[in-house]
Amino acid sequence: MAEQFTSLSDDHAAFIARQHIFFCASAAEGTRINLTPRSTELLRVTSSNEALFLDLVGSSNETAAHMLADGRLTFMFCAVAGPPMIMRLYGTGRTVHRGTNEYDALLDAHFVDEPRNARQIFVLDFDLVQTSCGYGVPMFDFTRERPSLKNWAASKTTEELEAYKRKKNLVSMDGKPTGLKPEGVL
Repeated sequence: MAEQFTSLSDDHAAFIARQHIFFCASAAEGTRINLTPRSTELLRVTSSNEALFLDLVGSSNETAAHMLADGRLTFMFCAVAGPPMIMRLYGTGRTVHRGTNEYDALLDAHFVDEPRNARQIFVLDFDLVQTSCGYGVPMFDFTRERPSLKNWAASKTTEELEAYKRKKNLVSMDGKPTGLKPEGVL
C-alpha cells in the first residue's frame, strides 16, 4: 500500500501540519542508529522538498554527529488521531549552527521567538516522500506539549546551559564530533 513521491503535495503538507509528533532518524557508518521523537512545535515545512526543525539542548547530540559524518536523515510522521497514515521524508540533512548568519536568517524567516535553549537548526533536503497505510498505528489523544524541557532550561543560567552542552553535546555516544564549539555555542 506504500506510495512514493518526489516531493510533498498540498495534502501531504496538510497531513504534517495536523501532527503533534514526528521521529527523526539518522546514522553514520560504525555508529548506532539514532531515532528520536520530536514535537512538531518547532518543525517547519519550507518547500515541497525541504523541512527543518529548531533543535533544543538535550542529553545528547547524535543527529549533529551523524550529519557531519554521513548526512542521511529521515523524518517520519504517523497519524495517531484521525485517518491512518505513515509518511516518511528521506533525504540529506545538515546542521546550521547557532550564531551563524544562516541560522539567524532561518530563525527570522520561520520562527517568532528563539527559545533560550536553542542549539541548532537541522535542515532536511528530501527527494523521496513515502506514504503507507498506518493501519497498525494505535490511536491516541493529544492533550498538550510537555513543559519539562522549557522548565529545565528556564531553571538554568546561561553559564549552566553552556556547561551542560560542553559536557553532553560536543561528541556523540559513539565518540563522533557534533560540530558544536566548546565555547560560545549558545
